[in-house]
Amino acid sequence: MDPTFVEFLWVLLLGSLLGLELIGKVPPTLHTPLMSGANAISGITVLAALTAIIKAGDNIVLLLLGSVSLGFALFNVIGGFLVTDRMLAMFSRKPARKENR
Repeated sequence: MDPTFVEFLWVLLLGSLLGLELIGKVPPTLHTPLMSGANAISGITVLAALTAIIKAGDNIVLLLLGSVSLGFALFNVIGGFLVTDRMLAMFSRKPARKENR
């Protein structure tokens, strides 16, 4: 088995377990701010996925895993920004309406 493939699997496994452990400790009221704060980490994940694709060479499995991880990371970044936008819109003041009497 290719050592690079084994390294990628270890990173995936340990990252998944660490993520589950950390998210499980966060109270439900803080999940939305946590998601918006995780956009920077997801941006790093996009760069890591691109690096994995570049280093995969001719290995089809690594190319596939890198492409799937890139898709999930981009989905996470876009979703995080959409949720953050909706969250910030809840706190913005509405313009005062002029009443015609």
